[in-house]
Amino acid sequence: MPHRVVDFFRSSTHTIENQVAGLTKKAHQSSRRRDSPTGRGSSRGRSELLTSYASSEEEVHEERDSHAPLYSPRLKMGDSRTSSISSESHSHKEKEHGHHHRLSFPGIHFGRSNKETHSVAPATIDWQLESPPIILHGTTETSTGALVSGQLFLNIKEESLEVELFVATLNIRTTQKKPFKDHCNECASQITEIQKWTLLDHPLVLAKGQHSFPFSVLLGGHLPASMDTPLAAITYEFKAKAIPKTAVPISPVKLEKTLDVKRALPVSEHPHHSVRVFPPTNIKASAHYPHVIHPIGRYNLSLRLDGIAKLNTRVNTIEYWKLKKLTWRLEETIKTVAPACGRHSPKVGEVEDSSQKKGIIRAETRVIGEKTLFSGWKSNYTSATDSSVELELEYDVAKSARSTCDAKTLDGTEVTHQLMIEMVVSQEWAPVNKPALVTHTGVGRILRMHFGTILTERGGIGISWDRESPPIYQDVPPSPPAYSHEMFLHGDATIAEVIEPLDGSGFGDEPPPLFEDVVHQSGHRRVSSDGR
Repeated sequence: MPHRVVDFFRSSTHTIENQVAGLTKKAHQSSRRRDSPTGRGSSRGRSELLTSYASSEEEVHEERDSHAPLYSPRLKMGDSRTSSISSESHSHKEKEHGHHHRLSFPGIHFGRSNKETHSVAPATIDWQLESPPIILHGTTETSTGALVSGQLFLNIKEESLEVELFVATLNIRTTQKKPFKDHCNECASQITEIQKWTLLDHPLVLAKGQHSFPFSVLLGGHLPASMDTPLAAITYEFKAKAIPKTAVPISPVKLEKTLDVKRALPVSEHPHHSVRVFPPTNIKASAHYPHVIHPIGRYNLSLRLDGIAKLNTRVNTIEYWKLKKLTWRLEETIKTVAPACGRHSPKVGEVEDSSQKKGIIRAETRVIGEKTLFSGWKSNYTSATDSSVELELEYDVAKSARSTCDAKTLDGTEVTHQLMIEMVVSQEWAPVNKPALVTHTGVGRILRMHFGTILTERGGIGISWDRESPPIYQDVPPSPPAYSHEMFLHGDATIAEVIEPLDGSGFGDEPPPLFEDVVHQSGHRRVSSDGR
């Protein structure tokens, strides 16, 4: 017995037996430290440990004598470290009752569990859009919508598969980022179904390969465009689902995509003109700017300030208003109504205003482009009557700003933009005879101008679907008369004898000209039959 224990401890460190010994020794030491108040092990615990190893080694040699495989400890994958320690503490009792000592390896996994096995889907769904980019041309009142068409592909991987149902839907999801009630899914999300296609309404056996199913829909011009704002988001969700019919029920095959719907508003060919007077001063600002802009691109604004000089006859001086600083800023204002679901909707007697029953109005204004200028304009102070400041500035939407185009939906969501110009002017004066002697008065003013601006997508070369459609039968003009029978010319018969003239008059009133009398044109010289 002792020599077997010695041979067991002298085995290689890379064997399973040595790993088992290390784990068991650590477990016994931890249990021994808990039992002993001083933290030191006793000789009794060491003898029990050696006895346990000895009994295990005896069983191994008995198995070798009976031509059994080498030492292979029983593994229980679900045992924790606590169960291993408790089993070691009762090893002596198990030996007395004739039970084999079980060893556990926490953290060691052999093979793949049942939860990690994934079944391969018997089919997949793919799609392809055949229509151009979805753009709604015009406003919500004048737009005729946009056509969306494409194909759904059902790819069967097996030799044959019976499909019980194949449907597709197109929905509009409106997500309120600041809902009426926090942590309520019904208040935060509203879904509106636009179209539903039943591609297969009865079970059908499909062979291996790709099967196509066309679909099309006309998006109305009143529908909103896709947007993502800090208050609300509107997305178009396209979902397709195929339910296979098999002996063992499996999950349906699904496809989820998002459509990007844009709106392009008409652009005016002429710039917008705006005039603003700033009392009590005589300053008048005249601006020319484009009324419609796009998220990508730079735009010019021409500004002219008149009335910036004034003659003071009492003291014989000229007072000037000089431009010191100019700031332009593009602002985006978002307004939305966060509706209340059925559970959180206020009752009739709880609110006085009936508009609060529908939801709470949310509003937010943010800056999507800004710049400050301290120079870059031309100033003319030649006389009190002919003084002006002219400048041209470029403005655009910042690339880092996640801007949203102008929109107005039926549920209350509205997005607008405006261009704000802020100018800081200071007052100075100088004698009429010595205009170079400028003196600051310390008086300053801030002049602000707001210009309504429409931010929209570019329409490109595309037009609305109703303008590019082929003509219908009622729109086709009258066609030329058809020949009732085949025409043959015999002998001296002329074409005038066969075809009736369109104006009803024949060629008998005036004889047709002869070939010799026809005037030919050769280069820039006309030559007749008689040589003239």
